[in-house]
Amino acid sequence: MRIAMISEHASPLGDGGQQAHVADLSAALAELGHEVRVYTRRDDPAVAEEVTTRGGIRVVHVPAGPPHVVPPDLLLPYMGEFARWLGDQWEAGWQPEVVHAHFWTSGLAAVTVARRLGIPVVQSFHELGEVQAGDGKPSRTGYERALGRAVDRVVAQTQDEVRGLVRIGVPRAQLTVVPAGVDSERFSPDGPAVERDPERPRILSVGRLVERKGFGDVIQAMRWVPGAEVVVVGGPHPDQLPADPGARKLRALAEKLQVADRFRLVGRVPQADMPRWYRSADLLVAAPWQEEFEPSTLEAMACGVPVVGTAVGGLTETIVDGLTGDLVPARDPRALGGALRRLVNDKVRRFAYATAALDRARQAYSWRRVAAQVGSVYNAVTGARRKDSEAVA
Repeated sequence: MRIAMISEHASPLGDGGQQAHVADLSAALAELGHEVRVYTRRDDPAVAEEVTTRGGIRVVHVPAGPPHVVPPDLLLPYMGEFARWLGDQWEAGWQPEVVHAHFWTSGLAAVTVARRLGIPVVQSFHELGEVQAGDGKPSRTGYERALGRAVDRVVAQTQDEVRGLVRIGVPRAQLTVVPAGVDSERFSPDGPAVERDPERPRILSVGRLVERKGFGDVIQAMRWVPGAEVVVVGGPHPDQLPADPGARKLRALAEKLQVADRFRLVGRVPQADMPRWYRSADLLVAAPWQEEFEPSTLEAMACGVPVVGTAVGGLTETIVDGLTGDLVPARDPRALGGALRRLVNDKVRRFAYATAALDRARQAYSWRRVAAQVGSVYNAVTGARRKDSEAVA
């Protein structure tokens, strides 16, 4: 099947969680025999119009908007231009049988061009505007509602995302749940690890330095985990950490609670280096207040690292409480600290959790399995579109 992935701001050639998702899904679909092209916005004047990856994926850079990086929230005005360029290209030559749009702005461009050409559209939001609104960003819920109703199918990553989509008005019949995958070759227990003090237990936490990720709760929880250190990976580049408001707030909290000597803020690291950080940890903590999906959880599990997480969103589906890790109430630093202390002090339980976590990541979240499920969605929407066309004829 000919598949067009629309990922306007997250190029599979880039470095980051969203970029990796599009790259890994595309590669897995190609391995199953599909022909995949990924369309992303040109944000560098020096980049080639088209790049072919080692896996045979053709990445096409669409000239829409200025040829430099633009924040995702400011890309909406360029989506009409993006859609017109796609339409011209597809009418003149190669045309996909199905379009899969990643993120809401990509979806708007996809629907605009695909409706004109009669091509079915599958939409993945990855993160809803009602969640991001907690970061002080403008709501985009109206666009997401209209888009969820306009496309042929929405692929949600978790049941929690399904509930969020239904809540904003997307029909339940439009939704199919397919979890995200994890690359178990890249993320594995075997390989180098970041150096650490072997005498001090290491707790790792990963993510953007926004309040709803719960890093403040993690720092508070460290009061109940004496002797252990917590390392936070994420946020801006290390050089920019001193001026970052989120980083400064967390450091001030650690000083106030007298745990600053056991708190380390690393900043953003290349995606290729993340396995080394996971392998260096005794356990991962993910303590968001609300969440659609937490990729660090799956990545840690694939590296054989047990997880303590808050019982919200997709974490309740990824973590099997008492088997691959522990779940605690959100925004409860004392409960979080208790769970961390128990796991830090129980080597046998950590080993059992790690073994089960590794097995679950490899079996339930392989990209080949995810690609097969997504491929079934493509077959369903293209089949339905053909039947509709035959009925009209």
